[in-house]
Amino acid sequence: MSNDKVDAIKRPSSGFIFWPVGTGDSTTLVVDDEVTLHVDLNNLEAADDEDDPRTPVIDQLEKILPVRDGKPFLASFVLTHPDQDHCRGFGELLDRVTIGELWFTPRVFREYQKDLCEDAKKFRKEAKRRVQEMIENDGEIDSGNRVRIIGYDDLLEEADYKGFPKEYLTIPGNEITEVDREDLEGKFRAFIHAPFKDDSDGDRNDTSVAMQITLISDGGSGQAMMFGDLSHPVISNIFERSEEADLAWDLMLAAHHCSKSVMYWQGEDDDEEKLKKEILENMEKVAKESAYVISSSEPVPSKNKDGDNPPHAKAKNRYQEIVEKNHFLCTQEHPDTDNPLPIIFEITKDGINLSDVDDDEDDNNGEESNSALGAAIIKARGEDRPPSQPSRYGHSA
Repeated sequence: MSNDKVDAIKRPSSGFIFWPVGTGDSTTLVVDDEVTLHVDLNNLEAADDEDDPRTPVIDQLEKILPVRDGKPFLASFVLTHPDQDHCRGFGELLDRVTIGELWFTPRVFREYQKDLCEDAKKFRKEAKRRVQEMIENDGEIDSGNRVRIIGYDDLLEEADYKGFPKEYLTIPGNEITEVDREDLEGKFRAFIHAPFKDDSDGDRNDTSVAMQITLISDGGSGQAMMFGDLSHPVISNIFERSEEADLAWDLMLAAHHCSKSVMYWQGEDDDEEKLKKEILENMEKVAKESAYVISSSEPVPSKNKDGDNPPHAKAKNRYQEIVEKNHFLCTQEHPDTDNPLPIIFEITKDGINLSDVDDDEDDNNGEESNSALGAAIIKARGEDRPPSQPSRYGHSA
């Protein structure tokens, strides 16, 4: 792809960046000028080719990250789960960028050691190194060696984690406002929803870290729900067990790359897969005004065949029913499929706004401003509208 077009995107002062990396997750959380987090990674070698529409995300992170001691600095890398499309390129990221701390949930590495991809193995090795450093130094170690574990107290009874400082263990159902030992209360909050303890030994996707991220800047705020690759049973439990304040969302990263398994499921009493409309009702109930759903995926087809991997047209159709027209965005379609650009939401005093507004044309070298790109999205997707019938959730896909 043309890296020049990506270079026209200016890092928001505070906000969310959803990178076009094919069907896979790569999301950047900009807290302020100094603190940036990145959730999951899908960095493909093919994306370096000029004609490939996917972004070489590590190249772009190097350009927008703050610099510390002469090297790009990422305050935290968060791994929701170690599927390849969520950690591809981690080894390269570790070489090229200083990562202050890692966040991860460890049980999946114990249960699925035999089928981990190479980058998942590199993550596990680095995480284990940091865990040991934390144990040996009672948590008093420098940035670049730190780790935060998402899990439960009994984890600290296991041999590999015995002695790990409990203050750096976050139990789901609690919030995090500190990143790489910096207190960010009033700027950043991550409320951890999952994994649930009873899902820790289930399907690998069921162990995904799920969280609500809140960013606050200049008196405004924005909230994003991120579910990793969770499916209907766990997401349904999240909405049943949690307070509405911890579920509210301006942005929702569609779980498992817009998979229909979020809302279509074969329960114990079902003879076939059925639409579970209550999950959509619950999502809509806590959606904030002008909320957006983001599909981190290849373009969503108009129809799928049985057995197709995500993204799923049925899921897109259902999501379109709970947000305003044109508020379902796909990373590989923004603003078009030939030259997709990162989807950026900036936090300002007015709240959360689509596309970073760059008033200085010199910064863009004459390229189209991000505000213009935001308008282009609406124009480009003018014919991509949700079903016109108001019956909600029940019409065919």
